[in-house]
Amino acid sequence: MPQFFNKKLLLLLVSIIVLVALIGFSLKEREELTWPEQFLKDTTGWVGNVFNKPVSGITGFVGGLKDLQHTYDENKKLKARLDEYVLLKTQVQDLKEENDEFRDNLKKEDDLRKYSSIQSTVIGRNPDRWNEMLTINKGKRNGVEKNMAVIKSNVLVGKVKSATDFTASVQLLSSIDKANRVSAIVQGDDKAYGLIEGFDDKRNLLLMKRIPYDKKIKKDSTVITSGYGGIFPKGLLIGKVVDVKVDQYGLNQTAYIEPATDLYDINNVMVVQREVGGVADESDGEDEVE
Repeated sequence: MPQFFNKKLLLLLVSIIVLVALIGFSLKEREELTWPEQFLKDTTGWVGNVFNKPVSGITGFVGGLKDLQHTYDENKKLKARLDEYVLLKTQVQDLKEENDEFRDNLKKEDDLRKYSSIQSTVIGRNPDRWNEMLTINKGKRNGVEKNMAVIKSNVLVGKVKSATDFTASVQLLSSIDKANRVSAIVQGDDKAYGLIEGFDDKRNLLLMKRIPYDKKIKKDSTVITSGYGGIFPKGLLIGKVVDVKVDQYGLNQTAYIEPATDLYDINNVMVVQREVGGVADESDGEDEVE
């Protein structure tokens, strides 16, 4: 028993000495490593590399998703600001033109832009005439009358076709009714007047007709109401020009207008009446003919 104990003690002491020697040897600065150290270092590096690639891939993927979400949110904010910028640009340009025209008339009292509004909600829409008519929840008792303009976020969408005590029918700009006309202006260096008259249902574009042939209409030009028809306030946004064609006789041009709002998706609108009285005949429905 003592002999066995001595062998174990001797073996333990030798092991400790060898371990201390190896530690001291490994801590010593050397230009070359022994093959066991090289093997251990290479093995450790290989294992670390194997686990590092998938971990880095997952980390990069998660980071990419966060960046994508951030980009999406930024795009939404930028789009909202762009819509606000387009509207502001339209108003500023028209105000500038008006200011230049009337800057010498400081006592100007009438303003074709002024109007009062009635908030309303769409409560009905005929599937067979989806792009022509809708029904709102305000009527004569709320001050709604025939031929009043109907807007959505300062964008013209149509006019009141008829009204009862509690509801009203709204005729959209996209209606194919020939009497459905709006006096409009194409903004730009060479301002052009015409009539929103008709709808291309294949391209979902409004038709602005009777534009003089010598007017240079640029693509993406903004189109607004002129206020000269006697009913609609001036400066309401209609859309932008996407195409222009000369008629078969070469006397006039027709501009194809992309509506500034989706006429197929309307939930809440405002019925507006401009404060300056009009001179057009409202009885025949051709309220916006110049």
